[in-house]
Amino acid sequence: MMLLPLALALLPAAPLDAVTGAGGTPAQGAEPLVLELWPGGAPGAPADAPAEVVRDREGGGDRHVSGVHRPTITAYLPAESGSSRPAVVVCPGGGYGLLALDKEGHDVARWFAARGVIGVVLKYRLPRPEGHVYGHEAPLADAARAIALVREQAPAWGVDPKRVGIMGFSAGGHLAASASVQLGELGPDFSVLVYPVISMVAEVTHGGSKGNLLGPDPAPALVERFSSERRVTRATPPAFLVHTSDDWVKVENSLRYYSALRAAGVPAELHVFARGGHGYGMRRPDLPVGRWPELLDAWIKDVIQAGD
Repeated sequence: MMLLPLALALLPAAPLDAVTGAGGTPAQGAEPLVLELWPGGAPGAPADAPAEVVRDREGGGDRHVSGVHRPTITAYLPAESGSSRPAVVVCPGGGYGLLALDKEGHDVARWFAARGVIGVVLKYRLPRPEGHVYGHEAPLADAARAIALVREQAPAWGVDPKRVGIMGFSAGGHLAASASVQLGELGPDFSVLVYPVISMVAEVTHGGSKGNLLGPDPAPALVERFSSERRVTRATPPAFLVHTSDDWVKVENSLRYYSALRAAGVPAELHVFARGGHGYGMRRPDLPVGRWPELLDAWIKDVIQAGD
């Protein structure tokens, strides 16, 4: 099922010492481990790439990053040693124009690590950073590379290579869903989609995400390819979805994906809450939607870890 332009994402993952410059097995519960996805340089990256731009909206703990030319993963390992544990690659959102790196990335990876799951934050290239164009293949290539790298490091990190999932928020949810339906056997083993953009179809999609990913006038075939609700098969991995009815990323994105999963016989769980808007991450415990991490915790134990 994987398309030829993604072949670049499937080069052998570099060994741990080549990526980190340190070597060895990371200590459990230590500082997070940062690995470059493409140690020799990301495909298509400019030789004189400018530094990425980081803005902190709240003066601490809500960084928004743009201009990514050196994509990385940051792995949070649980404090307790173990083996055959799930891992989740977390894709922050930001409309394919920036990445909400903390509330839709590092917050979540630390939450996973506290529950015995390896949390891995993906800082991926955006399709059209200022002064450069990677195009629509770059985010998906980075996601494919991240999944492959986590599986490569499975012995050192105690990961079950058959339980490597992907999670995404907003446009990061679109990336996670795209990886779920486009990468075949090289894709994730399960997905978690929180207020995701799923479709590129005009009446459902989020216009900003669509424009940033596909450009101003995408060909119908490209719209079809990146409308994940239209690409679900029996081989699509199980999914957990969260949305609110008042989200400006239309709840129909999640509804259509869930319906497609059910029609294909794929295990799926969908939670739709009345209110909460968009972009809340794990930071709205005052609202009913703030319970979604508890529901996810139960789903992972019931569906993903049930065989332990």
